[in-house]
Amino acid sequence: MALNYIWFAFFIIAFLTALAKVIFFGDTQVFTEIVNSTFEMSKTSINISINLLGGMCLWLGILNIGERAGLVKYLSKLIGPFFSRLFPEIPKNHPAQGSIILNFSANMLGLDNAATPIGLKAMNELQELNPDKDKASNAQIMFLVLNTSGLSIIPLTILIDRSAYSAANPTDVFLPILLATSCSTIVGLVTVSIIQKIKLWDKVIIGYLAGLITVVGSLVWYLNTLGQQEMNAVSSLISNFIIFGVIILFLTLGFVKKINIFDSFIEGAKEGFGITLKIIPYLIAFLVGIGVFRASGAFDMLVSGLKFLISFSGMNTDFVEALPVAIMKPLSGGTARSMMFEVIDTHGVDSFVGKLASVLRGATETTFYIVAVYFGSVNIKNIRYAITAGLIADLAGIIAAILFGYMFFH
Repeated sequence: MALNYIWFAFFIIAFLTALAKVIFFGDTQVFTEIVNSTFEMSKTSINISINLLGGMCLWLGILNIGERAGLVKYLSKLIGPFFSRLFPEIPKNHPAQGSIILNFSANMLGLDNAATPIGLKAMNELQELNPDKDKASNAQIMFLVLNTSGLSIIPLTILIDRSAYSAANPTDVFLPILLATSCSTIVGLVTVSIIQKIKLWDKVIIGYLAGLITVVGSLVWYLNTLGQQEMNAVSSLISNFIIFGVIILFLTLGFVKKINIFDSFIEGAKEGFGITLKIIPYLIAFLVGIGVFRASGAFDMLVSGLKFLISFSGMNTDFVEALPVAIMKPLSGGTARSMMFEVIDTHGVDSFVGKLASVLRGATETTFYIVAVYFGSVNIKNIRYAITAGLIADLAGIIAAILFGYMFFH
């Protein structure tokens, strides 16, 4: 029901805003722009789906090889005690465990093209365990909120974009992004755990989290000892080595186990094709709603209102020019990226606002997009508190990004 109300709100707010612009400002083009945006965003939805299709077929084919070769058994031994506490609904050695682990790993390393197909695979596997097929399970909500919190160790695309703008030090946003996404993830985890009555002070959970923090901290320390060009090169090497290394590992494991790796790949790829077709209507509905909301001018009015309130409060307003990136990121990653470019074009890539816009873009994930696509792929209609918990995590990430932006750059 939450998506139903949100989607309706996009359209009704857009209509009322456009009507006001016609009556009070004589803007006769606003409805034309809104209608054009519906066609444009519909085409964008299909383009996204086509781009997603290749990745879905590839990674679900590779995952199918890993599952048949017994990958889940190995992963369950490695991290099963931790997951059994965060996801008590998932039985031991269930395929969802392996998919969730791989999805989180890909997200942390900034491997978006691999993370989404694996995440959709995990959501489908969790749906098999869901007793109420129309209602999101606790495990699905925990998985989704941790996804929307956007924990990223290597925000590769942001570093590349800053490098393309000839930033003096493209990697100077690396640590603030990591700190901000960590805050978002912790808040998201705590929020869902409180609602689901999961005991985070369990010694197993604390032990695994301490180990993760140690590994992440060591990697951050190492990367910070490198120069700008070295850091970009090492980050790219680590990301691409892991992607191809996973493929080689799965193929080798399947070959050693004497399974037909080619037929297994084809079978998984067919599943990827079916999942992609299933989410296209959800993508169109969601992106068209965002398109009319922005084309009507409602989004600009929202940003202007926030700017006025912040300036009226007497706070330092230097960060306000970067806020559009933060507001749009939960809705659309592509639009947030475009807005980051606008901020950089206006204020400069090495300005405080330019750097903060980069940090805000990396601080959270596309919550509404992930909710629409992930739950849409399994036809979940009642998403319960998923969006609420996801937005709480997003807000924590945004606040942390602003605070760390002032700490590092102001």
